Amino acid sequence: MVLLAAGYLFGCVNSSIILTTLLEKKDVRDFGSGNAGFTNTLRNFRLRTAILVFAGDALKAAAALTLAVVFAKGNSLALFGAGVGVILGHNFPFVHKFKGGKGVLVSCVALFFADWRMGIAVLLLAVAVMLITGYVSLGSLTGAVLLPVLTVALHRGDMLFLAFSLVVAGLSVYTHRENIKRLRGGTEHRFRKRSESK
Repeated sequence: MVLLAAGYLFGCVNSSIILTTLLEKKDVRDFGSGNAGFTNTLRNFRLRTAILVFAGDALKAAAALTLAVVFAKGNSLALFGAGVGVILGHNFPFVHKFKGGKGVLVSCVALFFADWRMGIAVLLLAVAVMLITGYVSLGSLTGAVLLPVLTVALHRGDMLFLAFSLVVAGLSVYTHRENIKRLRGGTEHRFRKRSESK
């Protein structure tokens, strides 16, 4: 519980809100999707700012999980708790009226700490789907769906790991619920337009 709470507090440090306010003199939540995360920052602000947001969010997740590794060596429950905590803090930060990001990047970091093989597999598939379709959200959702499947394949019988993967996947699907509606309605934003064949 202590590491879950610590992870949540780390997650509440929202790099997108902080850096767009400091560097752009604007609030990322007033632009685009209103999401306080890396993707919305990249779409609406300078590349430098987006890169710094990416680094900041990755580092805060890594810090929370490293804390769990150092102080709870070999304790999977503590590691998973810290991972879920940092995702919750990023998605629902109490210091920003519970309006944060979608947790994709911090979820990836948590997954790499839990099992780097699964982290690589999910990342590669998600990026491939993003590049093929042009939809960041579809790549993220594909990775979320793949996570429990890989858990069953690689961690058969490990109910704690399965619970962790289901929570992480569930949070990702929940934060992308509006994207799912837009995908179904054909109105979702692409990061690039697919070339039209003549």
